[in-house]
Amino acid sequence: MRVGFIGLGSQGGPMARAIVDAGFETTLWARRPASLEPYADTAAKVAGTPAELGAGSDLVCLCVVGDSDVEEVLYGDTGVLAGMAAGGIVAVHSTVHPDTCRRIAETAAAKSISVIDAPVSGGAPAVKEKRLLVMAGGDADVVERCRPVFETYGSHVHLGDLGSGQLTKLLNNLLFAANLSNAKAALDLGEALGVDVGSLGEVLTRGSANSSALGSVTALGGSLDVIRDVAGGLLRKDVRLIVDIAEKSGESPGAVLDAADAALSLLGHPRRLDDAVNSGLAT
Repeated sequence: MRVGFIGLGSQGGPMARAIVDAGFETTLWARRPASLEPYADTAAKVAGTPAELGAGSDLVCLCVVGDSDVEEVLYGDTGVLAGMAAGGIVAVHSTVHPDTCRRIAETAAAKSISVIDAPVSGGAPAVKEKRLLVMAGGDADVVERCRPVFETYGSHVHLGDLGSGQLTKLLNNLLFAANLSNAKAALDLGEALGVDVGSLGEVLTRGSANSSALGSVTALGGSLDVIRDVAGGLLRKDVRLIVDIAEKSGESPGAVLDAADAALSLLGHPRRLDDAVNSGLAT
């Protein structure tokens, strides 16, 4: 399978490298030439446009930031879909609205191109250890065709129809945000009661209270500063997406949203405009 990859950031970069190192014929495209420099010593090819990348790929993986970024590299005369041949597959690793994937699939179907949503969890360190988790939605046969590529950086779970992968990732991030708030509150309370934060974190991460969020906060000495700078805006985006989906379906997120909102406020990226105004923060 010939693989094209777009989105060579902190998450996508290691994924692309794993694909190249596994021996797949790989083509890359990036807006900034600097993003391609780490691959100069590899067998990876470089395309001049997303359309050129699409023409040389059986599977195109997208790991760009948001919905508009995904659509920008796919559509138009120089977009991936303009160059890709019938029978090709687009895997959306980005975390976006499920409806975005469904709209793309409708457009791609006119050219007999398949689309799956395949957001990931685990971060760049998980890629190196081949334990990244791919949450896949779409036709089971199409997902299976992608399995050898996904296995270069982790494993995948097929969750159902197109869009189910995105819903699962958004729920994952909603719960992660909620756990951040709870972890921070517990560590702060322990410190106020005279327990050393480092020791408390070591114990909690080895006990029944452990979570990925707790591990992150503990590793950072009880501070949320790094998480705020690296992931605050993205978490707000994802929480807003899942809340919008839930509300339009007539469902209430419940207590998990209260905790997630508390975390977003602590991170300086409140979900609601009124919260941002009251706290003096821009949205």
